[in-house]
Amino acid sequence: MLRIVIAVLGLIFATLAQAETPDPANWQAVLEEAKGETVYFHAWGGEPRINDYIAWAGAELEERHGVKVVHVKVADAAEVVAKVIAEKAAGREAGGAVDLVWINGENFAALKRAGLLLDRPWARQLPNYAYVDEAGKPTVLSDFTVPTDGLEAPWGMAKLVFFHDTARLADPPRSMEALLRWAKANPGRFTYPQPPDFLGSTFLKQALYELAPDPSVLQAPVSEAAFEDETKPLFAFLDELSPHLWRSGRAYPQNYGAMRRLLADGEVDISFAFNPADASSAIANGELPQTVRSFVPEAGSIANTHFVAIPFNATAKAGAMVLADFFMSPEAQARKQDPEIWGDPTVLDIEALPREDRARFAALDLGIATLPPEELGKALPEPHPSWMERLEKEWARRYGAGQ
Repeated sequence: MLRIVIAVLGLIFATLAQAETPDPANWQAVLEEAKGETVYFHAWGGEPRINDYIAWAGAELEERHGVKVVHVKVADAAEVVAKVIAEKAAGREAGGAVDLVWINGENFAALKRAGLLLDRPWARQLPNYAYVDEAGKPTVLSDFTVPTDGLEAPWGMAKLVFFHDTARLADPPRSMEALLRWAKANPGRFTYPQPPDFLGSTFLKQALYELAPDPSVLQAPVSEAAFEDETKPLFAFLDELSPHLWRSGRAYPQNYGAMRRLLADGEVDISFAFNPADASSAIANGELPQTVRSFVPEAGSIANTHFVAIPFNATAKAGAMVLADFFMSPEAQARKQDPEIWGDPTVLDIEALPREDRARFAALDLGIATLPPEELGKALPEPHPSWMERLEKEWARRYGAGQ
C-alpha cells in the first residue's frame, strides 16, 4: 500500500513539475529540462521554402540541444487557437498538443484575451532577445496594436510589397485608385487571395488604409458606426474592381502560392507578398521569371512583426523556449533573410551584433528584385485586430460566393 501511495505522489509531483513554467533567466536549467523533449511546432505549411527552413532549424536543435522538433503544418493559425480553446474547455491544463505556434494579429489577441498563453512573460528574457531591435522595429513590442508583454517572441519582419513582370507591365499602378483604373483597362489581369487567407485579408486592409476617411480610427477597436463610415469607400472600390478581376471575381486563388503561380504563368500581371525579398527568392528558386520586379504603393504599405508563442498548457515548455531562442539567433536570422532560403527580414539590430554575425548579414545577396530599405516606403501600422475580423466577415457576405 505504501508503495502505491509513493508511486501516486511521484506521478503528482512529476505532473506539477511538468506544469511549472521554466524560468528563462536560468537558461542552463532551461536547456537541461529541454533535453529529450519533443516540441510540436504548429506553423503555416503552405510554402515549401519555409517548411525546409523549419526542418533545418529542427535538425540543428536536435543536434545541439537534444530537442526534437515536429512541424505540425496548418493552413491558418486560427485552427491552432481553436485547438487550444477546446483543450481549455475540456479541462486539459497540462500536456497540451501545441508547444509553440507561429502567430500574430487577431490570433495572438484572442489567446491573450482568453488567458491561454504562458502564465509569465518569457520572450524578452531569452538570451538572443538581447539583439532584437526594439527601437528601430517597434512592432516587436506591439502586435496589431496589442502589447506583446513578453508573451510571444519576434521571429521575422513583414511588409507588404507588390510585384510586376516588367516584360508585360512597365509602369504598375501605385495606388488603389490607379489600380482600379488599370484593372478596368486590363480586365482579368489582377486578383488577390480569398480572405480569410492572411494575404488576401492584408490586401483588404491596405485598400482600407488608402481609402478610409480617417485611417487613425483603425488603431482603436472597431464599432459599427466607425466600420460603416470608414469602409464605405473600400466597398465602393471593391464593387467596381471585382468584375474586372481574374475570372471576373467569380473565383479567387486560395493562397499566395496559387497567386504567385498565376503571375509566373502569365495569367496576371501583378502579385504581392508580405516579404520584401519574396520576388527575389522566387526568382532564385525558378518560380518567377527574371523580369519580375518589386514596387510599393505611394502611400506606404502595411507592416508588422510575426512571432512565436507558447500556449498555457504546452507539454514541452522548455523545448519551446529553446526553439524560440534559436529562431532569434543571428545565425538563424541571417539564414532566414537569405532569399535563396526564405528571404524573411530580420528582427535583429544588425549594428548591435558581434563582428562575425554582422558579417553574416553583410554577405547576403538580397537579390535583383528586392528594393533597398530606403525605397520600401512608409510602414503603415496594422489596424486593431477587431477590424480584420469584421472585414473578413463583411467581405464573405458580399463577395465570398462569387457574387
